[in-house]
This record gives sequence, structure tokens and C-alpha cells, in this order.
Amino acid sequence: MFGFAAIPPDVLSRAGVAYVHYLSFMLCFGALVLERRLIKPSPSKADATLMVITDVVYGLAALALLGSGILRVLYYGQGSEFYTQNPLFWWKVGLYLSVGGLSLYPTITYILWAIPLRKGELPQVSEALANRLGWILNIELVGFALVPLLATLMARGVGLPAA
Repeated sequence: MFGFAAIPPDVLSRAGVAYVHYLSFMLCFGALVLERRLIKPSPSKADATLMVITDVVYGLAALALLGSGILRVLYYGQGSEFYTQNPLFWWKVGLYLSVGGLSLYPTITYILWAIPLRKGELPQVSEALANRLGWILNIELVGFALVPLLATLMARGVGLPAA
């Protein structure tokens, strides 16, 4: 019979941090997909509120992704040299930071939406703003979609210096 007690503690901790990392990535991607699907001019109160909530989930998941990623590099992964000596790792970090930087504009926009929403009013979302947010979300989605590609290449040793 199989039980968690039979799994060595170091394996459980490594698996747990990896699980949080993967789950956080999926939550980030899912939140971006939902935001992209919801963005439109003159949203309903329900849609605008859902956008604000979804962006909060995205932000929390992005922080969990960053924290678990740092833990994996420093303590629970292949060893920091495996990551830091690989240019693909730095491309992954760059993509993450770029997507995070791009997400500031939508996040600030949604924070500004919360002000009228708290008063029971609808945020003013023009066609131009909805299009701009849609484009930013599209770029974020492409950036996030490339991260697992780089991760799978790294896991197979691509980018590591010759031994």
C-alpha cells in the first residue's frame, strides 16, 4: 500500500514547491485568459467587478510564482548553477518580468475601476481603452505561453554550457 509517509521529506518539499510553482503558473495564465475574454467597452458592473477580482488573483498567483521560482532555484530545484548558467533561464526571467511590467497598465486601470464600482457606478471604458487593454493582454498571453517552452528546453539541458 502506498502512503505519503513512505515519501522522503525532501522529496515532498521539492514536489510541494514545484506544485505551487506549476499551479501558480496555471492561475496566472487562466486569469489572463479570463481578463482577455471579459475586456470590452462599457462593461457591465458584474464584468467590471470580475475583472478587478481576476486581476487580484493574477497578482497573487504571480507573486506565488515568483516566490516558488526563487525557492526552486535556491533550494528545491536542480541547483542554482543549473539555472543561472543557462541563458534560457534568463530569457524565462526576462519574459516573466516583461509580462509583469506590461501588466502594470491593466492593473492600474482596474484599480481605478474599483473607485466608481465602490460607489455603485460603472467605470468609463472606451473602445480605444478596451482595444489597448486587449492588445496588452494578448502580448502577455504570448509571453506567458513561451515560458513553459523555455522550461521544457531547460529541463532537457538545452542552453547549458558544454561540460
